[in-house]
Amino acid sequence: MASVHESLYFNPMMTNGVVHANVFGIKDWVTPYKIAVLVLLNEMGRTGEGAVSLMERRRLNQLLLPLLQGPDITLSKLYKLIEESCPQLANSVQIRIKLMAEGELKDMEQFFDDLSDSFSGTEPEVHKTSVVGLFLRHMILAYSKLSFSQVFKLYTALQQYFQNGEKKSVEDADMELTSREEGERKMEKEELDVSIREEEVSCSGPLSQKQAEFFLSQQASLLKNDETKALTPASLQKELNNLLKFNPDFAEAHYLSYLNNLRVQDVFSSTHSLLHYFDRLILTGAESKSNGEEGYGRSLRYAALNLAALHCRFGHYQQAELALQEAIRIAQESNDHVCLQHCLSWLYVLGQKRSDSYVLLEHSVKKAVHFGLPYLASLGIQSLVQQRAFAGKTANKLMDALKDSDLLHWKHSLSELIDISIAQKTAIWRLYGRSTMALQQAQMLLSMNSLEAVNAGVQQNNTESFAVALCHLAELHAEQGCFAAASEVLKHLKERFPPNSQHAQLWMLCDQKIQFDRAMNDGKYHLADSLVTGITALNSIEGVYRKAIVLQAQNQMSEAHKLLQKLLIHCQKIRNTEMVISVLLSVAELYWRSSSPTIALPVLLQALALSKEYRLQYLASETVLNLAFAQLWRQPLRISMKPRTILQRSTAKSKSEMLFTSRPDSTTPWGRPRRGTDARCSSGSCIRNCPLMGCP
Repeated sequence: MASVHESLYFNPMMTNGVVHANVFGIKDWVTPYKIAVLVLLNEMGRTGEGAVSLMERRRLNQLLLPLLQGPDITLSKLYKLIEESCPQLANSVQIRIKLMAEGELKDMEQFFDDLSDSFSGTEPEVHKTSVVGLFLRHMILAYSKLSFSQVFKLYTALQQYFQNGEKKSVEDADMELTSREEGERKMEKEELDVSIREEEVSCSGPLSQKQAEFFLSQQASLLKNDETKALTPASLQKELNNLLKFNPDFAEAHYLSYLNNLRVQDVFSSTHSLLHYFDRLILTGAESKSNGEEGYGRSLRYAALNLAALHCRFGHYQQAELALQEAIRIAQESNDHVCLQHCLSWLYVLGQKRSDSYVLLEHSVKKAVHFGLPYLASLGIQSLVQQRAFAGKTANKLMDALKDSDLLHWKHSLSELIDISIAQKTAIWRLYGRSTMALQQAQMLLSMNSLEAVNAGVQQNNTESFAVALCHLAELHAEQGCFAAASEVLKHLKERFPPNSQHAQLWMLCDQKIQFDRAMNDGKYHLADSLVTGITALNSIEGVYRKAIVLQAQNQMSEAHKLLQKLLIHCQKIRNTEMVISVLLSVAELYWRSSSPTIALPVLLQALALSKEYRLQYLASETVLNLAFAQLWRQPLRISMKPRTILQRSTAKSKSEMLFTSRPDSTTPWGRPRRGTDARCSSGSCIRNCPLMGCP
């Protein structure tokens, strides 16, 4: 019992073995770092109002909360944080800790005895119910429960903590005396070493309950809103493994591990962490305490629902459907309408390729409104708008529907859905070929301030909506030939969403497509061909289409035609109308480049009909240009015919018969007669001297 008691109240000082007890049974314990924070609080109380300016006191108050809630840090880093807020107070704290660490054990005992005086008097320095007051009371209580051997270990740890801080300060002073070039090299190496040592200090023992909860909530918020400021996947997983080593039943740590594994697309580890989360949730009885006997079944049905969402994210649709059926069955047995509503939404996601999926979606929106679920209702409306946009509905009706969803967002302060709605409008205007409106919506989203700032200095969240808007902005500039501006936008995207982030695939595909278009415009077909592999890895349909374009440019017409025909059948099957029209335009171009513009006319008319039906103005304009070019190409074919051939064909029933009996072999790819093919140029003279071409 003595060893268990010591592990409970002084876990950070353990040197051998793993703690098998539930360390979160105790909310807080005393560590050398917390003694340093107590010294800071004591010095703040002893310092008069005139000694510290108002701005310095304000900065100190802002610094206190992360110091109280965050994990333990090194003494040198603590000095640096205090010095940035108030240099005078940092010097006092450093002297006080030095006297305590270089003195005797009774100095530390006297310090804790004097802490109780902060609450005494008619006007105490600290109120008992304040954040600082609760922290002081917890520390005093935890220190009073320590045995003599534990107090001695604590004092020894304080001396070691102080010596490590002094050693780091001496190293920093020595580095300042060296030359700048050597100093820069040593600084990089030293920063790496310091980060490792700080990680070792933070991982030397378990966090308290408050520290663990603060750490998990902070990292989860950063993963959602600004992934670049969160710990790297490897560092975060190391911290979570340390938490789970001291408390394997900590359910929230398993869930954060699940989110962390989703960042790196690790199917096995994310599934493992998700199942462990719900297992621990049932074992700890947290759900049963809050929901009575219903808690056990609630965990099971939401576990199946989350498992279905996980499989759907990775493209395992059969497994997702099985898990969703299990969730629906348990939710129906428990009469849980909220869970059933979530299941209905995921049913639409799994079956959205069906022709009758809109019926399921409309029913989902009505039910969500009925049960008071604005988040699900708004997502349903936006999914319905997206589906209707692909079906070719008019833009005014779609914008009216999005306006209704925006009312829900602002009414319930759903900032995430506000960003999604604006990004959706950008994509819809871009789909319809209205580049000015798409540019306006993208700029509106980028200039907005977030309702949920990550911290005091961040007004925008690096979510998927911002990545989508920036990608549209880069593509709009590239379409206008402003490749330098597009490169600047992509550079900003790479800084804002690093390659290891979960939304990096958006700008990666955008970057590859812009580079491909630029290489094709410059005639660098070998460079464009090398980019096809990267595009295919991110989007297989887009990759096959780009490969066909490269083959066509390299005059490999038969291979390009086979790829385009296969892609056309596949896109018609999955109802990707935009890609169908693009493929038809490429097929038509292939025909008139093969000196068969007449065969291209029906293909272009089919593309024009689809563009008009689905209101794709940009593709319709491009189709009209191709149609005009094909008609222009037809005219020289009549001129290129020999007069004798014209006389022989004069009895033809229609002009179309004369056109099909012409000899396209006698023309160049641009419709002009080849040298020596015309009746008046049989000698092989220059085509510019031919009277039929209008030359003198």
